[in-house]
Amino acid sequence: MTLVGNWSYPTAIKFGAGRIKELADACAAAGIKKPLLVTDKGLANLPVTQSTLETMAAAGLGRGIFSEVDPNPNEKNLEAGVAAYNAGEHDGVIAFGGGSGLDLGKMVAFMCGQNRPVWDFEDIGDWWTRADADAIAPIIAVPTTAGTGSEVGRASVITDSATHQKKIIFHPKVLPTVVICDPELTVGMPQFITAGTGLDAFAHCVEAFSSPHYHPMSQGIALEGMRLVKDYLPRAYADGTDIEARAQLMSAAAMGATAFQKGLGAIHAMSHPIGAVFNTHHGTTNAVCMPAVLAFNAPQIRDRFETAAAYLDIAGGFDGFCAYVQELNDSLGIPRGLSDLGVTADAIPELVKGALIDPSCGGNPITLDEANLTQLFKDAL
Repeated sequence: MTLVGNWSYPTAIKFGAGRIKELADACAAAGIKKPLLVTDKGLANLPVTQSTLETMAAAGLGRGIFSEVDPNPNEKNLEAGVAAYNAGEHDGVIAFGGGSGLDLGKMVAFMCGQNRPVWDFEDIGDWWTRADADAIAPIIAVPTTAGTGSEVGRASVITDSATHQKKIIFHPKVLPTVVICDPELTVGMPQFITAGTGLDAFAHCVEAFSSPHYHPMSQGIALEGMRLVKDYLPRAYADGTDIEARAQLMSAAAMGATAFQKGLGAIHAMSHPIGAVFNTHHGTTNAVCMPAVLAFNAPQIRDRFETAAAYLDIAGGFDGFCAYVQELNDSLGIPRGLSDLGVTADAIPELVKGALIDPSCGGNPITLDEANLTQLFKDAL
């Protein structure tokens, strides 16, 4: 099978090895003549970014770049990015990188013409309607990891540096106009990032599949996304140059983010405040939380994961699936407890407070309250 395709769901996606060469065409399709490439500090000087800047320059698009993006981007990063965007008189954004670069880049495009604070557009009710939709700049998304799926999302996660809370900022026009999914861009990822990002995609699929909301399209996407991670993450972890495995994981990442329109749950409700307070890697944190959350949700999800286990060729139904998750984590060097990530027991009350207000709470199969979240954090510690 040739892993190349042009897809139109959930947005225009150019998928395949080497397709970063089509960046100029993507910008033209979005009406962008002077883009600002937004990426994170770690990627800025790497060859994958520098070669992309060369591609931009050769096409007459300039070499505009903003890279003051933290691993868990915050409103200070956003303010600096918007200032750079407006000072450079840019007309669109190339969101480039992993979750941090993609999320911050999308928010720069969103906020560059707004007159209200970013927190006024948090994903609460219809707050997104407060935005001036005509002032949102076009976005090209180029993922360089395979996990977050932010390239096909209509929201970004931004940390409030004052409260240490992660907040989801949503608007339909934050969905990128064109996405370039080039698995060659992920070949240089180190093993621990390959593991963490791949398990992020897996968590998205697991939680979407667990969500009680009705969305059979997302349910099917989540199931196949789990299969792709199961089959190809160990391969990519063992051999980072395995381009087929890299491509399949890049597909799984986009599938996970598409599937979680159905809802997320306790894994993300826990992971978001942990990341905000302890600055942990999001996908790795998800992976550490997953076994405890699966056990907690067992009364509501056991039957559906009996079906999933059969499809995934995992023996033992739900219990076999849970055993597989722990075995996968272990094989990828994922810590067994949150304490190994620096999380402390005395922080649990603060973490519970953050989890209770996280939108992910609403997608959990069992209602989350202070008591059961406190126990979940203790179980995962």
